[in-house]
Amino acid sequence: MTRSGDMKPAVEPSPLQSLLTDPILLPGSTHLPSLQTLAIQVQHDLRYQHSWTDLRLHFRSPLTNEPLPRPLLSGLPPQRLYIHPDEQVALLKTADQQRKASKEKGANKPLEVTAEPEHEWILPTRLNEKWTLHRLSDVFGGIGMVPPAAETAATEDMRPANPWRTTKRVVLATVDPDSTVVYYIVHDGVVKPRQN
Repeated sequence: MTRSGDMKPAVEPSPLQSLLTDPILLPGSTHLPSLQTLAIQVQHDLRYQHSWTDLRLHFRSPLTNEPLPRPLLSGLPPQRLYIHPDEQVALLKTADQQRKASKEKGANKPLEVTAEPEHEWILPTRLNEKWTLHRLSDVFGGIGMVPPAAETAATEDMRPANPWRTTKRVVLATVDPDSTVVYYIVHDGVVKPRQN
């Protein structure tokens, strides 16, 4: 069946479709184009659906300058993703002290617990991929505790500002074939469970 001249033209592709169908020539990458496209898709989702800032693609290890097992992202979420249980207790104590001090001054201030957001590593994956401890270990082996502040940052600058951050972690971004993205926090090793 042929289209007649009076029919409407095909629907324009979405901005994300246009972004992903353009030829990808990312400098410094030796990774497969499908992995680069996956990383760009997750970067787009984090920026426009979850309001992350300072998003950057990483193809080389900031520790060794060797190629990473796959492209990683780093970025700053709008709010803290993970609070260590001991830090949670300390934050609650501080907030309670501030509330009691305001109560003595005649103000009835509510309990406000705040934790500044931290830069995070993001590992883009597909739902049908099989991840093993060995593959995750390869990823953790190529990254520092926190992402570098800039591509030229020294290894010393990759120490966390938060003293409670004692293990490496990544946000595992799992993309479903229907473009749904689900995020999980994965730690390198055993961590203390959160308190409810």
